[in-house]
Amino acid sequence: MTLHALKDRYTVYKQLMRMDKPIGTLLLLWPTLWGLWIAGNGKPDPLVVLIFVLGTFLMRSAGCVINDYADRHYDMHVERTSQRPFARGAVTEREALLLALVLAILSFLLILPLNQLTWLMSVPAVFVAASYPFTKRFFPMPQAYLGIAFSFGIPMAFAALNNHVPALAWLLLLANAFWTVAYDTAYAMADKPDDLKIGIKTSAITFGDHDVTGIMLCHAVFVAMMAGIGAELALGWPFFAALVISLGLIAKQYLEIRTRDRGLCFKAFLDNNRVGAVLMAGIVLSYLLK
Repeated sequence: MTLHALKDRYTVYKQLMRMDKPIGTLLLLWPTLWGLWIAGNGKPDPLVVLIFVLGTFLMRSAGCVINDYADRHYDMHVERTSQRPFARGAVTEREALLLALVLAILSFLLILPLNQLTWLMSVPAVFVAASYPFTKRFFPMPQAYLGIAFSFGIPMAFAALNNHVPALAWLLLLANAFWTVAYDTAYAMADKPDDLKIGIKTSAITFGDHDVTGIMLCHAVFVAMMAGIGAELALGWPFFAALVISLGLIAKQYLEIRTRDRGLCFKAFLDNNRVGAVLMAGIVLSYLLK
């Protein structure tokens, strides 16, 4: 294979893995880091943190490849995804499946230094991540299923650091699942006209005219649950200040999504990275000041 051909494959694989669009990795990473800091009482093992950061990148990349494989007959009909590798015929099904398999194997190799409970929990984590793209064919709320996939790093963090998963970890998973439904519904609103034409199921379609209300209710449950978790952990004022700032960021998103403008809905989705970062800062500072 020539150097030019290798560069071409690298470019295609990079697009399949969304390396040029890190927002998904960040939205998956923030709750995982929340879980690591809480499970580690503010001082998580640096090696475990590194393993989870790299694993988050690899698993999100594998999920994107499987997503594009699942949507290979649909993406060409959606304006935002019409230039993805499958949509423009730049990659074969075999290539994509092999790439996803390599990424999944690398992810598993990463967690080998961790305990057996973490290994066991990686099985449902991989299953949920790999099966999510196919739920859009039949499940009216695939964003809820995605919420589980994007939250599974939380109980795995507790398993890796403490070798058990307390009820608090599952509450944090549930809170993050509501947040995921909120921001991914905003994302789905940007594709709503195309999804209606091709028959894809999304929460934006299921909520119908109440899509904005549904998003804001999910945000409200998320913030309320995070406040309860912060109180239970006796986190200090930095965490609750971060929650107030998050409320302001979410209010700004409301002003964007209520227009139902496709560009503004997508922007609101992207802005959730700030919510995750602010809450992470609040958690870290709270433990530092304890």
